[in-house]
Amino acid sequence: MSLLRRPADRELAELLRRAGEVVLRSGSLMRDLIADFPEHASLAAEIAECEQEGDRVTHDIIHRIAGARRVHAPLFDAGDGFALATALDDIVDHTEQAAAQLGLYGVEAPMERAVQLADVLVQAGAQVVQALHGLIDGEDVSKRLVEIHRIENVGDALLRDGVASLFAGGADPMVVIRWKDIFESLEAAIDACETVAHVIEGITLRARR
Repeated sequence: MSLLRRPADRELAELLRRAGEVVLRSGSLMRDLIADFPEHASLAAEIAECEQEGDRVTHDIIHRIAGARRVHAPLFDAGDGFALATALDDIVDHTEQAAAQLGLYGVEAPMERAVQLADVLVQAGAQVVQALHGLIDGEDVSKRLVEIHRIENVGDALLRDGVASLFAGGADPMVVIRWKDIFESLEAAIDACETVAHVIEGITLRARR
């Protein structure tokens, strides 16, 4: 039996699946963008489109939840739904911010730590998608949530190492500031994946009561 309230709201379920797809696509584009920047600079526009699509999906999720009690049983509490939609949107927002910073700061070549952070973001996004599917389908998502937490810790370590390497390398202070901002935007996107995991964990725990 599904962990979520029944009968299932299929439209909301599809919106959540779509939000997960946007998360994964934006992260994948970010990885491709930063791995070969500025040659793939045009991908930033596609990430911006993902951010706009994410905003639309978030709006639709919140609107659907707001009207749920009038027409059908909700999948979960309105507060949980709002928190989940917002956290999913935050992932894409921070990803788009990092992409914009690459162009804004006139980055001439990628840094290995940034590439690694983007790869970690894709890994976390993939787990978020699977956790969303599990939540909707009533499957045990605990392993997915644990994996998201593990991946987020990897991201934290990469951020620390990346920032330390900037200051230890004797780079131009402006270069340090710019890359530190980019690192932190990528890590913020990864942190938002962990926030999604926290929200999903809360939903599943309350559903078992």
